[in-house]
Amino acid sequence: MRKLVLLCFLGAAGVLLIRAQVSPASYAWLAPSSGSVLPKEMTFADPLGRLGVLNAEGPVDTKGNPFFEPLGSNGRACVTCHQPANAMSLSVDSIRERWRATNGKDPLFAAIDGSDNPSLPQDLESSHSLLLNRGLFRVGLSWPPANNPNPEFTIDIVRDPTGVNRDSTWGLHSSKPAVSVFRRPRPAVNLKYVLAPDNGFFNVKLGVLLDKDPETGKPVSMNMMADARAGTLVIQAQSAYHDHQEGKGQLTRDQLDRIIAFEKQVYAAQVWDNGAKDLTEANGPGALGPLSLFREKEGVLNSPAKPVFLSFDRWKSDTEFRQSVARGNDIFLNRNSWVKDVAHINSIGLANPAKRSCAVCHNAVMSGMDRAPGWVDLGTTNYPTWTEPNAINEPGELPVLKLTCRADAKPHPFLGRVIYTSDPGRALITGKCTDIGAITMGQFRGLAARAPYFSNGSAKNLMELVDYYDRRFDMRLTSREKQDLVNFLGVL
Repeated sequence: MRKLVLLCFLGAAGVLLIRAQVSPASYAWLAPSSGSVLPKEMTFADPLGRLGVLNAEGPVDTKGNPFFEPLGSNGRACVTCHQPANAMSLSVDSIRERWRATNGKDPLFAAIDGSDNPSLPQDLESSHSLLLNRGLFRVGLSWPPANNPNPEFTIDIVRDPTGVNRDSTWGLHSSKPAVSVFRRPRPAVNLKYVLAPDNGFFNVKLGVLLDKDPETGKPVSMNMMADARAGTLVIQAQSAYHDHQEGKGQLTRDQLDRIIAFEKQVYAAQVWDNGAKDLTEANGPGALGPLSLFREKEGVLNSPAKPVFLSFDRWKSDTEFRQSVARGNDIFLNRNSWVKDVAHINSIGLANPAKRSCAVCHNAVMSGMDRAPGWVDLGTTNYPTWTEPNAINEPGELPVLKLTCRADAKPHPFLGRVIYTSDPGRALITGKCTDIGAITMGQFRGLAARAPYFSNGSAKNLMELVDYYDRRFDMRLTSREKQDLVNFLGVL
């Protein structure tokens, strides 16, 4: 049996509060059709320590399993973009290593979405710059959306550095009009928390009905994808087969059932931190490690009795680094800042600005997602708060689109009728101006194994992520408080 456990060697550094970031020398890449048997528990080195992956149903034989076998025409399998060593997502370090190891020939770099533009020469590293530099895959979405042939806004291309949105085959004015945006792959792990629907049948934030599972008629969480376009794992798997594996026809029921069975039983979380050491020791914080994710109940809302990531109080009198983690948890739960100009937060009844903590929005216990459908315009993709070069016409890596809302449409609540964006987010699915830039919140687990962060890969590390929130909401965090938050996020 192929050995998939990759351990890192830890030095005796005396610095406790600032964790050492190291890049593993090699990566436990699991290629399609490897024939490996995955053990029940796996451990992989990552830049901050070690990630643990739990197959709750026991060892998994990947041979013949449709999650691990190429089903389409380009050699990819689901595992290509959802690697166990990267918390069932991908890290930029792993992507770059794979380019070096295969000279860019791995199916990961398939032209359809692993390149900046399928029309570019595919043997050039520059043609895959967004995947190699930021871990982004191209997502081409038909325009106008099928469920809204008369959207509330028009789209003009301001900047198109990859050329794909003006491309005669793939672009906005091609025979099959589409808008291309670039996004990180979401972790296919800990899914019982991601899929847990809010109570009842309504999106409590917007007062509209939740989407329903077409097979069961039951409401779905609408939290699974960045734009919530696929409500169930069946829909997502069929879409990925067509769009990412370039498959023909439909997956069989047996293939779907086996893919979903694997996805639902796999859990991942950090198990060792270079500063905090063993995260799964007896009597440690109850939320840490993959086994805690397996055992806890999904769909629980943050409360004083059950905080988002349970209690870190026992670490408040432990080592200096563990005290830092506990302080970071307290900041996450209790430190209020002025949350402002966030569509679907400040626009739905909260004041603008509203004095709230991180846990008010990231309120789902154990995952840090939103119990309600979590798409909000945090501002990472919309001008002027986006993470790109601030001038609209300044050179940059991502496209810039100008969206102009119709006079009879409800405008974006904070940006008006003309919005510049690198990714319209949920609005490309609904066609609504109020959804421009809204991206569904992601889970907080296994973060150390899958940098960079945000849907557009703009935060290279956890400090850059914290810095963005600090600037965006004028949190006025001290250097120590920022590091406390980073240390807290890193152990999850």
